[in-house]
Amino acid sequence: MKKIIPLEEGRALFGSNYEAYCNGRPDYPNRVYELISEHCDNPANSRMFEIGPGNGQATQSLLKKGFKISAIEPDVIFSQTLQQHLGSLYPQSLAVIPSSFEEAKFEETAFDIGIAATSFHWIDPARGLDKCFQILRPGGWFAMWWTVFGDPNNMDAFQRRTGKLFEPLEVSPSHKAGFQFPFALQKEEREAELAKAGFINLQHENIPWGFEMNARQTQLLLSTFSPVSRLSEAERMSFLSEIGRIVNEEFGGFVERNFVTAVYLGQKPIF
Repeated sequence: MKKIIPLEEGRALFGSNYEAYCNGRPDYPNRVYELISEHCDNPANSRMFEIGPGNGQATQSLLKKGFKISAIEPDVIFSQTLQQHLGSLYPQSLAVIPSSFEEAKFEETAFDIGIAATSFHWIDPARGLDKCFQILRPGGWFAMWWTVFGDPNNMDAFQRRTGKLFEPLEVSPSHKAGFQFPFALQKEEREAELAKAGFINLQHENIPWGFEMNARQTQLLLSTFSPVSRLSEAERMSFLSEIGRIVNEEFGGFVERNFVTAVYLGQKPIF
């Protein structure tokens, strides 16, 4: 049985690869931000918390819409770069909190909306959702979403070709049930967890989309995956070199990728 990367270790893997996150990970589909806006009457008056913002990809898009965000980021490098890059641009709208979500201190009902963008699989679901519920005001919403970089229900040729390269690697919590059953697409389980925490008016949407990538973009994206990030430098360089070779020699320099972004929303009851 494959070893699952521990939550504490996984949270600390990503900051050292900041440039890869910025240049390798495509932004979320616009539909994600539409869903957030649909559940918020006035972003300028809305207090939002974000769990694990990483390099601030979703954070920046939501700051542009006017949200006031408390961004809880446990990785030291990410929290520092968030403050430097976005804090200077939005000094009145962004507060960066260098902490795990579990250890961060907030008053109950402090927020109107909360989000977790491709991060909640690094949180214990029961403990995390209970806290989300507590710190949201009555009527507030929580949204969590993930992009699965390789739609298991519409597998692209590159994914089929390279799947075996990942077999010897340890596994992120996002794929502990196997690559055919990623955490993000386990609809019944995710909705059951939201309901158990007390959320109502549950909503779910899968957003399929595609992206063409050259060898360098593909290497950068894969280098941000936790099973690849935790390899030794020599192992990681060898792995990524083989990825580049496959893209260039077997796919003519470009691969068409099939992705899917899964979004879940729940509302805290008003009464």
